[in-house]
Amino acid sequence: MSYAEAAAKGPKQSPEEVLALPTSITFIETKREVKTTTQAERIEREEEESEEARERKEQAKNKAKAKAQRARENGGNPVFIGNAALLVLVGAGLGLGAYKKHTQGKLSWELVGLWTGAVGAFGAVDYFVSKWLLQNKYPPKH
Repeated sequence: MSYAEAAAKGPKQSPEEVLALPTSITFIETKREVKTTTQAERIEREEEESEEARERKEQAKNKAKAKAQRARENGGNPVFIGNAALLVLVGAGLGLGAYKKHTQGKLSWELVGLWTGAVGAFGAVDYFVSKWLLQNKYPPKH
């Protein structure tokens, strides 16, 4: 006999019981009694780990805020604007070129590998040029 069959044999709920919702659910915190030193050590270790996790989370949050603030301060820097524009243009150009090659049936792994190498070389050159510009011509605000 299934549960559904057994439940069907029992008394039916009244319409009020069907529509009744629990009014409140309370959470009762129970603290278990520590009986061994191993349990005490585990509890202590868990508390330390949770504290460390909170500290790491707070540090990451502060670091992200500082990074966002720096990005806002340097939003008008020509190096940052130029790099953003290059990223968009190169991404769009590569995507469009790959799509055209694919529709022509000429897209191969060899071509993808060559363009990946070209993008890597371009990225390296852009990194050093941007670094030089940021150090000599357009220093970022800190």
